[in-house]
Amino acid sequence: MSMESAAWHSLWRATSAEQQQRPVSRTTVRRVLALARERRARLAVFVVGSVLTAVLAVASPVLAGRAVEAVTDGERRTVVVLALLIALVALAEAGLGLWVRWLSATLGEDLILDLRTRVFDHVQRMPVAFFNRTRTGALVSRLNSDVLGAQRAFSGTLSGVVGNAVAVVLTAAVMMTTSWRVTVLALLLLPVFLVPARRMGRRLAALSRDAAQLNAAMTNQSTERFSAPGATLVKLFGRPQEESAAFAAAARRVRDIGVRTAVLNAVFITALTLASALALALVYGVGGTIAIGGALDAGSIVTLALLLTRLYAPLTALAGARVDVMSALVSFERVFEVLDLVPLVRDPEHPRPLPAGPLTVEFDHVDFAYPAASEVSLASLEDVAVLDARGGVPVLHDVSFRIEPGQVVALVGSSGAGKSTVAQLLARLYDVSGGAVRLAGVDVRETSAASIRQAVGVVTQDGHLFHESLRANLQLARPGAGDPELLAALERARLGELVASLPEGLDTVVGERGYRFSGGERQRLTIARLLLAQPRVVVLDEATASLDSASEAAVQAALDEALAGRTALVIAHRLSTVRGADQILVLEHGRVVERGTHAELIALRGRYAHLHDTQFAGA
Repeated sequence: MSMESAAWHSLWRATSAEQQQRPVSRTTVRRVLALARERRARLAVFVVGSVLTAVLAVASPVLAGRAVEAVTDGERRTVVVLALLIALVALAEAGLGLWVRWLSATLGEDLILDLRTRVFDHVQRMPVAFFNRTRTGALVSRLNSDVLGAQRAFSGTLSGVVGNAVAVVLTAAVMMTTSWRVTVLALLLLPVFLVPARRMGRRLAALSRDAAQLNAAMTNQSTERFSAPGATLVKLFGRPQEESAAFAAAARRVRDIGVRTAVLNAVFITALTLASALALALVYGVGGTIAIGGALDAGSIVTLALLLTRLYAPLTALAGARVDVMSALVSFERVFEVLDLVPLVRDPEHPRPLPAGPLTVEFDHVDFAYPAASEVSLASLEDVAVLDARGGVPVLHDVSFRIEPGQVVALVGSSGAGKSTVAQLLARLYDVSGGAVRLAGVDVRETSAASIRQAVGVVTQDGHLFHESLRANLQLARPGAGDPELLAALERARLGELVASLPEGLDTVVGERGYRFSGGERQRLTIARLLLAQPRVVVLDEATASLDSASEAAVQAALDEALAGRTALVIAHRLSTVRGADQILVLEHGRVVERGTHAELIALRGRYAHLHDTQFAGA
């Protein structure tokens, strides 16, 4: 067994008592060791450096003891040589210590990079249902605080465990050969190290978990309340004091946990320091008595005293490492918890390509129910004790229709009828519960997400934009697009004059969620992004629902540009926007209850005619 594996194994056994109270699974430990094995070459070099540092740490007290003996014997030249050797050892120990610290830091930072990218990439593969349920702050906390906590195991704890374990073994061995009686008496105080570690490790691990949860809750509250719509909502309802009180209450709990943790650590370290001081007094008292009797020389007493300080210091660090290991394992466990969530929507092992050219869209007897919380989320990310394991209520029932290339099919119906769900299934944000959704005859579950994203473009009602420049938001659709292409798309989206009037042009930052622009301007920006993507299938999900008449007219003109020559599914609440559709589907309670052209449905005098008459009653 390698030395780093032995160190981790011994720490696992040392923390077994705490795990019986609040289990950190053996699987977590095995996965941590797997991460270590991925870096075994650098770990091996690190261990060698740690061993050499420990050897040098033991060498200095031995040389100091011999120097005292040389002084007692009057050997001037020997004293000078030993003094030089002590200086050289000190320099070597300092230089080697810095190098070992650099190694441990690179290992830790490499782990941060690895875990952060794994978590980020994995979260991006999660379905929309995951984000609908998860607290954003809690998720960000996993990516930041917990990853940093896991990193400490490599950059700090591992460095201390390996170096200090070697130092303890070497120091104890040299002390035993110098005077076994004094060494045994000094080690009688060893239980003072173990008892506080065993009792406090469990308490500190529990406090670490509580602090992580509370920090995540505060992050979530800050994320929501500091956004433009969140801050507006708080101000409109006049609740800043209540929000401040709630945040302060959580912050006070974090403070109290911090104080308790600091006090426990202080008591722990004080007890260990006191034990070290008592042991040193024992060495001078007992060793001095033995030396007066002639069984031990003064140099050996100095060696023992110096070695004892080198012994209890690493023992103290090892005992404290128990706490760090428990905290790190908690962080690893929270990170692995996210990585173990299996995305419900996944690419097939061998995806089928979509054919070139125009695409048909087909819904073939589609049924759908939203997944249960237990399938897509974690209780700790939702701030609940137990996730709801019940399955979702079916929202679509036997939905079938077909859109030929170049056709525009409109989907209308009451709120909650399932219209937006249809759009999400076409973009494969969810998978159907029954039936199939096909593009040009290819089931969307059989092709890749990349192929779907290239083929299907969606414009949603909220017109979401990132807090970045106009250029960056537009280049989401086509990363390599140059300024001429971006400006052309903006012109086609009826935004050319607006962008030309901005002092910074394409470099203008749009603000969080695009709140520096009006609703109509934001919507036209998303349409410009769609035009850049050049999808073969366009989905418009209530794209003009929240706009005034003037904005709607501008957006509708941009939409006409976007729909030209493309297969389109238009979901609309305002029936005036879909009169020209090739076919209109009326969806109610998750079922298609009527279909036909505007004129046919008006003549039918059914649900569509009722919706139409209700909207245009004033006219």
